[in-house]
Amino acid sequence: MNNSFDNPFIFSSRYRVLRHLIFWTVHVIIFTFAFWPSKGDQLVHLTISTMWAILAIVYCYPVMYWIIPRYLLTGKYYQFAAIMFFWAVLGWFWSYFCRRFIYFPVADALGFNVGEKNPWSHGSYLMMSVMMGVTCSIVLFKYWIRKQNDFLMEKNEKISAQLELLKAQVHPHFLFNTLNNIYSFSLKNYPETPQMLLQLSSLLSYMLYDCKAPEVPLDKEIEVMCNYIDLEKIRYGQRLEVSINVEGDIRGNKIAPLLILPFLENAFKHGTSEQLEKAWLSMDIGVRQHLFHCKIANSKNEWVWHNENGIGVQNVQKRLAYLYPGKHELKLSDEGNFFVVSLVLQLNEGKAR
Repeated sequence: MNNSFDNPFIFSSRYRVLRHLIFWTVHVIIFTFAFWPSKGDQLVHLTISTMWAILAIVYCYPVMYWIIPRYLLTGKYYQFAAIMFFWAVLGWFWSYFCRRFIYFPVADALGFNVGEKNPWSHGSYLMMSVMMGVTCSIVLFKYWIRKQNDFLMEKNEKISAQLELLKAQVHPHFLFNTLNNIYSFSLKNYPETPQMLLQLSSLLSYMLYDCKAPEVPLDKEIEVMCNYIDLEKIRYGQRLEVSINVEGDIRGNKIAPLLILPFLENAFKHGTSEQLEKAWLSMDIGVRQHLFHCKIANSKNEWVWHNENGIGVQNVQKRLAYLYPGKHELKLSDEGNFFVVSLVLQLNEGKAR
């Protein structure tokens, strides 16, 4: 996944020390100029702020790297709550210890006026508690981002696997029909059989190698579909009339492979093969401003019901939903003595190589 949350500086352990140095340096600078007026020796203020930052680190880091991962993130919520209550009480005594035995002696040595020397002052404890809240929030946010990324990666991998399965299901269906046709021609020793085998070889090469890519050149996809139609034309001979019309910037676009083939298979299987009289099929394809239009119409017997929920059509519908969500429109229409498939989809921009 390529997004801003994959920034290695933020998430990689390689830069962990540098990230923490930057965070606490910014904290020291803000603490120095926000909590003390600009008058006086700023170097003294900076030294005091650095000292408190180190004491806050001692208080915050066990929560960040031990308590949260071991209890909160593993679902041990009651133990986490109990330990955090204990840690909050311990923090009050830690604040007392720091003020009495570290802060006051260092301030006296630097000549810094701390006012009333009350070791039980709540200000230091409040500062450390706020910093623990900030640092723990960052840790939890990073954990949430990682979980979201893992979830999205798993989802994408699952979709990719489903797409490969759907695409693979086209191959056996197609091969079964085409091999049956060639077999019937070979039994009768038709001279067209070698040409059919050659075209089948070209189609198989396309399916086995070119279709491994998520997208293929649109002109190549159309060429393969035309080869498939040629195979069927040899089979039906003069009984079939075919019209193919292609317009627009075909060479400059890419498309997901094998989207059109199942509709052509259905056109021949449920249309032409069921007709005794002369049959016809037309395929009109056009591209205008990355908008792909495909219309396939085929004749059929009026009394034959065209199955719109066949395996091939369902596969294409699922692949369209995954690959072109909100960017496609598919219409299937049974008009009695002919059937129409209309597909419109927004192609991904970018020239085909």
